[in-house]
Amino acid sequence: MGALILIAEDDGDIRGLLRLYLEGEGFRVAEAADGQAALELARTENPDMAILDVMMPQLNGYEVTRALRRYSDIPILILSAKSQDNDKILGLNLGADDYVTKPFNPVEIVARVKAQLRRAARTGGEVVRVGDLALDLTAMQLEKAGMPIPLTPMEYKILAILMRSPGRIFTKVQLYEGAAGEYFEGDDNTMMVHISKLRDKIEDDPKNPRYIRTVRGLGYRFEK
Repeated sequence: MGALILIAEDDGDIRGLLRLYLEGEGFRVAEAADGQAALELARTENPDMAILDVMMPQLNGYEVTRALRRYSDIPILILSAKSQDNDKILGLNLGADDYVTKPFNPVEIVARVKAQLRRAARTGGEVVRVGDLALDLTAMQLEKAGMPIPLTPMEYKILAILMRSPGRIFTKVQLYEGAAGEYFEGDDNTMMVHISKLRDKIEDDPKNPRYIRTVRGLGYRFEK
């Protein structure tokens, strides 16, 4: 059976379009027309991924994301008519893995779903240590000087790529492809947001990072 995708969207036409394309690729679909119904479905159906519209009755997409992240690490893709960076930052900061603005191409949504599920299916079996950071690739947990540091699934994936190859320079495209499976036009800003949030969590001084260094004109490097 295909993976179960939860679609939470108050526009029935959009839900129907996404269902058509997702089922055409072998996925199963559960639909909710408001945020409260989405949370109830998430608890009873245990979806493999969620696609959440921002503007919904009952609870909006950000509130649903926050609630899901209290107990679930499934990939979350936010759909929004808002294209401002602040809206994207809010969604990613709450724990979303991806953010797409409307209008969208349903083929791209399917591609992003596949990419997120591929990444979610890959697990590690080691602990990577750099400086006072220890990243458990099995438990998907980070500790700094023995203290746990909460990460979103996307932050974990990006950090795992960087910490596994300290000293190597990664472009934004390489990091996004490695973490999400595929790169799409406009994902540069999304990667910058993830890097900024990671620095806030792991650096003593995010404005003068010790670990995640920017290599001007090239990308990012994790210091040995």
